[in-house]
This record gives sequence, C-alpha cells and structure tokens, in this order.
Amino acid sequence: MAPIGATSGPTETDGGRRPDVELRVPADRAYASVLRTTTAGLAARLDFPIDDIEDLRIAVGEACAMVLEEAEPGTDLVCGFLQGPGELTVSVSGTVDGAIEPDYDSFAWQVLTTLATSASADATDTAFTITLSMTSSVAIHQEPGL
Repeated sequence: MAPIGATSGPTETDGGRRPDVELRVPADRAYASVLRTTTAGLAARLDFPIDDIEDLRIAVGEACAMVLEEAEPGTDLVCGFLQGPGELTVSVSGTVDGAIEPDYDSFAWQVLTTLATSASADATDTAFTITLSMTSSVAIHQEPGL
C-alpha cells in the first residue's frame, strides 16, 4: 500500500486512462459540494493558484448542474479526476433514460466553457457526461517560449 500523499503514474485499463481519483455520490444537488470540494483539494495538490482553483470549483458546479438536470432520480453521479503536471481533467457522469441533447446554449454551459481550458459533452441512451480540463495559469506561463 502506498503512503498517503504518494503518487503513482496513470494506469491503463481497457485501452483508456483510468481516473486517478473517482467518486460516486447520489444524484442529488446536496452532493455537488462534495465534488466541488474534491476538485479544489486536487487542484491545490497540483499547485494551482487560488484563482484557477475557484474557476475549477465553479466549472465543476456547472457541470454537475447540467448532469443533475438530466439524471434519473435514485441514481448516482460518477466523477473522475485525471491529474497531470499543471492540469486537471474532471468528468461528471449521470445515468439517463433515453437519448438527450446537451444544451450548449444554457447559462451553465457558457460559464463552464468560459472557465475551463476545454470542455465536452457526451450523451448516450444511458449516460450523460460532461468532461472539462483546466491547465494551471502558472503552468502555461512556465512553458518554454512563452
């Protein structure tokens, strides 16, 4: 067992990258704060500046709002976090009953895409997932040539 705070590289499973951290909470607005707080803690661990941490918290809150709006009652939200040097990718997924169309004109989507470095939505007959990534503003300024 690795000691607390130890990190290991990403694990490849089924041809894709397994989340470094994954949380499953009831699909209820009361639990969105758990996901926002976890996001802030992981971003702080990656040395994100406070402004970026707050932007990530807000973006994850908006992603949760969009997914919760479509999620079936009594199901779970699954949130996966992929950590990289100066980057955090968060996916929020919920169970849906039938195909839905993401609302790219919604206020939540506009806020999310403004705050995150990148964002996408994926909908199938059984799941709705919002994925967003943010690169730390400190990491951007440390790249050679900038």
